Amino acid sequence: MRIALSQGPALAITAEDNLAAITTAVRSAADVGADVLVTPEMSATGYNIGELSGQRAEPPNGPLASAISELAQRHGVAILYGYPEIGPDGNRNTVVLVGRDGMPLARHHKTHLFGELDHSLFVAGDQLVTQTRFAGLTVGLAICYEVEFPEFVRAHADAGTDVLLVPTGLMTPFDVVSRVVVPARAYENQIFVVYANRCGVENGLEYCGQSVIVGPDGVDLARAGLGETLLVADVDPHALLTGRRDNTHLADRRTDLY
Repeated sequence: MRIALSQGPALAITAEDNLAAITTAVRSAADVGADVLVTPEMSATGYNIGELSGQRAEPPNGPLASAISELAQRHGVAILYGYPEIGPDGNRNTVVLVGRDGMPLARHHKTHLFGELDHSLFVAGDQLVTQTRFAGLTVGLAICYEVEFPEFVRAHADAGTDVLLVPTGLMTPFDVVSRVVVPARAYENQIFVVYANRCGVENGLEYCGQSVIVGPDGVDLARAGLGETLLVADVDPHALLTGRRDNTHLADRRTDLY
């Protein structure tokens, strides 16, 4: 599986600007032969946008879903994107993985809300592990803050996730998450972690970039700096076999003690 990761801009003024940025990234992903494009948290609408978040919220089958579906079909690239989804009890911070045929493969609602920003805009999801099969591997979905909880990623490992896709909106001064936490989660669970962040400043919120694709050995396959970029990495299933053979954390757990 070839993964493209878009470290996208935070300077999108309108919803159309966000969709245009995704369109550009999809074209670039297709040019490098990527199977899937991973975009940041709330990539389709903007994240730190206050009441505009509610105004841009859509149902699962809204115009945004149709536009992303058409993009995926036109370019033959699966797309993971984020937006505020309208629900019966409030809007949810949502990511959707759309297949190359334009059909939705998986949908995840953020279960661990971060600070006033999330709590003022969203209600929490209640499904911890969201998975689908894609390109012969089990792909799991997470959103930003969720990867910072060991229990969340361990639940994915126990459920058989091979590749964890994590759209995020990591801001300064929390870049330690990209540098330390994400590689640790990959290593201790023997999975690939794809961590797609924003960059730039959005309404006073400074994103720290440093998106990364990490292998099950905890080593970076590709890492971004502070600016806009497209990361590309190939996920090798043999690395999963090797990692799980040589690193036996999961098998060695004393679940009778904790």
